[in-house]
Parts: sequence; structure tokens; C-alpha cells
Amino acid sequence: MHALVAEVRRGDFLESVHHGTVLATGPGGRTVLAVGEPDRPMFPRSANKPLQALGMLRAGLALNGELLALACASHSGEPFHLDGVRRILKGAGLGTDALRCTPGLPIGEAALRAHLAAGGTAAPLTMNCSGKHAAMLATCVVNGWDTAAYLDPRHPLQRALRETVEDLAGEKVAATGVDGCGAPLFALGYRGLARAFARLATSPPGSLERRVARAMGGHPEYVGGTGRDVTRLLRALPGAVAKDGAEGVYAMALPDGSAVALKIADGSARARPVVLVAALRRLGVPVDDGGILAELATAPVLGHGEPVGEVRAARILRG
Repeated sequence: MHALVAEVRRGDFLESVHHGTVLATGPGGRTVLAVGEPDRPMFPRSANKPLQALGMLRAGLALNGELLALACASHSGEPFHLDGVRRILKGAGLGTDALRCTPGLPIGEAALRAHLAAGGTAAPLTMNCSGKHAAMLATCVVNGWDTAAYLDPRHPLQRALRETVEDLAGEKVAATGVDGCGAPLFALGYRGLARAFARLATSPPGSLERRVARAMGGHPEYVGGTGRDVTRLLRALPGAVAKDGAEGVYAMALPDGSAVALKIADGSARARPVVLVAALRRLGVPVDDGGILAELATAPVLGHGEPVGEVRAARILRG
């Protein structure tokens, strides 16, 4: 059973609750916190992207810096994100018509408003996974693989990415599904996901794993976008690797090898950063210093546009 991990209080009144699973491990994989169903596999959703990006580098993709961070991203659809996707595709001799991701609108509020005001509609380019898809296509071009069928689980690209995910996680993929963007989606256990992120965060200089970690940490605005919690977390914790995922998923690892993998059972995103920060506190990360982590430790509940309560971690996480 999932555990109660977050409370939603409107004033002093307990209005709603969120259940979920949280696993926090220390250096070396020692269990520090385990609540809910940490031994049950789940779909990490977009938290798989840094692992898939490593698989693309292993297959010969030559991206670095902000474009590699974009390959790991669920981007907000801001102009610099879309420009980066075009740059990845142009480097591979392709245009945006090669993208096979599901058409989507920008997920950043400001980007969405601007896009709609300009008469924009849902398109593969503005879908938040277009950076990953552009990198997948570029990897196919490098290897001479078919670019039209790159989303097929039997495609050489997807077989290579699955092998990398399994290698990093130290376990076999428990199930394969179809992600919201149309790409194959690999299920992992919480411990495997935490282990995979820890391997990225503790990788040696010069390794492909370190290239992924440095790209995400050095260009956090490309991993998420303006105001996004994943971008703020990466800025607040130098050397960390963090990625949010749909359906209430978060994964994060620190340079010492500590890691967190979590899922909010009802798929809600509002409790996700709150629960993550509570787990980081249990790992000994300073949270109550008035900085970004302190801001993310709760989320406001609004009444008439003003804060009247908060989403906060449940007692089981507060220790």
C-alpha cells in the first residue's frame, strides 16, 4: 500500500491528502527512508530521460551542454527551448517534420499564453519531450538507422536505450509501455531508479555519465524552464541530478551518492516537490535556511487569490 505522504490544509482544516511511495538512500545505497511500496515497479515517465540521454551518448550522439540538457528535458516550450530543438535537428540534417512525438502545447504558463496569442496550436515541436525526440533522431542519423520508425520498441535505438536503462538501474526493465510522447517507456523499481541517478551524480570526470550530469547541472533552465521546481532544485544543489516526471514522479541524486525516488499515487504534481524536499531533509540536506529548498518545502493553498493554507509533508516523512 502507498503511504500518506502529504496533507493539504486550508487554514487549520485538513482538506485533502496525497498517498505515495518514497525511497531515500544514502551513499552506497543504504536505505534511509522507505515508505509505501518501494519494491513495486513503476513507470518513471520523464525521469527516465537522463538515462535515455546517456544511452544516446553511448550510441554515438555528440551533444554537449545545453543541447544535451534539452535531450533530458521536459521543457516549458519557451523560445530558447524550441530554438535548441531546431539546432539539434539541423545538426542532424533534419527539420521539425521528422519529429514523431505527440503534438502538444507549451507547458510553461507564459510560453503557453504567448503561443496561443500568436495563433499557435499543438505541434510536435512545442511538445515538452521534443528535445528528447530530436536527440533520438540525431542518434539514428549517426548510426544510419531508420528515422521514420524510431519509436518502435524493436528499433535498434530503443533496444540500445533499454540496455542502458537496465545497466544504470542494475535491474531488468519490469514492463514496457508507451509514454505520453509516443516513445517506449521502461518500468523500474524505486531502488533501481535511485541507483541509476546516483550513478550519474557520482560518475568520474571524463565519463559519458558525467557529461549528462554536468549538462543538466550547468543548464538547469533547459531541463525545465523559467520558475519550474526542477530548474530551481538543480540551481540550489550544485552537482545534483534531478528530473521530474508525469503522474507524480521525481528522482534526484546528490554528488555523495544519496538519492531519492518517489511517486505520488494519484499522479498529482502539486505534492511532488514538497515530498522530495522532505526526503532530502531526511538525508541531511539543509532545508530550513530560507533558500529555494525552504520555499519548496510547502506549496501554497489559495483562497480568493491569497495563501490561506499549504500543502505539506505528512508526519511519516517529517520524522
